[in-house]
Amino acid sequence: MYVGKESVARPVAQICDRVWLSIAEKRLRPGTRLKEEELAEIFAVSRARVRQALAILEGDGLVTIVANRGAFVSEPTIQEARDIFYVRKLIEERIVERLIDHVTKDDISRLKAHLDEERSAAERGDTSASIRLSGGFHVLLAELCDSPFLFTVLRDLVSRSSLITAMYRVAREHYCGPDDHEGLIDAIRDRDAERARTAMRQHLEHVEAELNLEDDAPAVRDLRQALSAI
Repeated sequence: MYVGKESVARPVAQICDRVWLSIAEKRLRPGTRLKEEELAEIFAVSRARVRQALAILEGDGLVTIVANRGAFVSEPTIQEARDIFYVRKLIEERIVERLIDHVTKDDISRLKAHLDEERSAAERGDTSASIRLSGGFHVLLAELCDSPFLFTVLRDLVSRSSLITAMYRVAREHYCGPDDHEGLIDAIRDRDAERARTAMRQHLEHVEAELNLEDDAPAVRDLRQALSAI
């Protein structure tokens, strides 16, 4: 499911999920207009539901709503990308520190179960699940660290960096993979804070290093084409 907001009506969540995955799979490019009437027809819902979904996506930085013009897939700048990854490194190093303070066997079991799902998705070539689970791993770490503030901040950052990473990564097959996540779990299990912080920092630096923010591939402007076959 979409890693942005929870506890929304199912049709709204489905719209968020499909739009997010279409962005993540490079089917919707930055600047693509998201017409309310066309989305309502595609998803067979009311325009009120569409507006609710667009508002959620806007709050997560994936959509920009311009008065008298409509909604568009956000166009993150190079500086925004750098700022987001800079902040993620700081926040996520703090998250693993907090988690190590009180991590339990059940917590490690949940992380390993999530890792198993990531590996399974990769093995069967399920790109959509791989994208969702890779971001979900980081959100799960924030959930387990028992800080509502860090969880809320990180969830927003993951959504924003999902757009940046998906739109500009060089290697299409890389989705913040399970091998790096396994090393993080091992460091957390061993309660080695320095190793965990280093692993997290290097992991995010690896993801950032794969970005090509000069990508000038042509945009897909047709909503039906972009949102199909998911």
